[in-house]
Amino acid sequence: MSERIIYADRPFRDEFIEEIHTIAPGYVFKTELQPEDLPNVEISLGWNSNYQEKLLASSNLKWVQSISAGVDQLPLEAFSKKHILLSNGSGIHSESITEHVLGIILGYSRGLFQAQRAQSEMKWLGSSIRYQPIQGKKILIIGTGHIGKMIAKKVKALDMICYGINTSGHPAEGMEKTFSLKQLQEVLPEVDFVVNILPLTEETTGLFDQHIFEHFDSKAVFINVGRGASVKTQDLIQALNKQQLSFAALDVFEEEPLPQDHPLWKMDNVLITSHIAGLTPDFQKKLMSIFLTNLKSYLATHNLQTNQVKLFAGY
Repeated sequence: MSERIIYADRPFRDEFIEEIHTIAPGYVFKTELQPEDLPNVEISLGWNSNYQEKLLASSNLKWVQSISAGVDQLPLEAFSKKHILLSNGSGIHSESITEHVLGIILGYSRGLFQAQRAQSEMKWLGSSIRYQPIQGKKILIIGTGHIGKMIAKKVKALDMICYGINTSGHPAEGMEKTFSLKQLQEVLPEVDFVVNILPLTEETTGLFDQHIFEHFDSKAVFINVGRGASVKTQDLIQALNKQQLSFAALDVFEEEPLPQDHPLWKMDNVLITSHIAGLTPDFQKKLMSIFLTNLKSYLATHNLQTNQVKLFAGY
């Protein structure tokens, strides 16, 4: 009888491997595969694109647990055709990304980024530094899932006014008002901070283009901690140069790593971070909380209890 394999694309601590063995004693857990192993992989924790062709050729692959919240890099159409279950890591990065966004809001509003640049040039700015109060400022969170709700909770403590955007405009916890994605350009002129945390789908690819940036308030700050391909970079550069918005804090990009000769590096009204917003302490424990819960339900019912992705929607 062939082995039934749970494959992980990275090593995990012994304590978690022991839990997997306890829950699924009939399976073998592997972090490295031989060619003869590939047809026997039933569950993939993470996704190794080097094995993609062989894994998808097998009839035994039943469930993929994505490491990240975003799943646009996975072969969703093939998963759908082969009825492969997919769950993601949504919620793991909520606190980290929220703290990243708060850091940007505070850093910009108190002129800290401006001061850091001045320090490198040994300039004393005095009261000429740009600053603004946070209280009463309006923030628009585009994407009202786990991360969006966490950001809403934290900015409320800063007395900010929080609006949300989601696909249908349905209410979301912590948002004073919510709007549909089709209403985005109507809401943009009213807000001071715009935070993009949307997943990447056909509808959101290239969403932030020249037309959308024309609707920003000229004093607004754009924060992208979602997906790089949701922003047309050249359109953003043009909008910043035309002062259609004040500042952009970018953690994700259409091309990563960002080329050294890219014009964004030298723009004073841009903060670049190298895709670090989601770096999360104790990542393994948080991911395993999702995976082990789903492993129990998968073995009992062949269904997933949490974070199951709707393959047709991409999130």
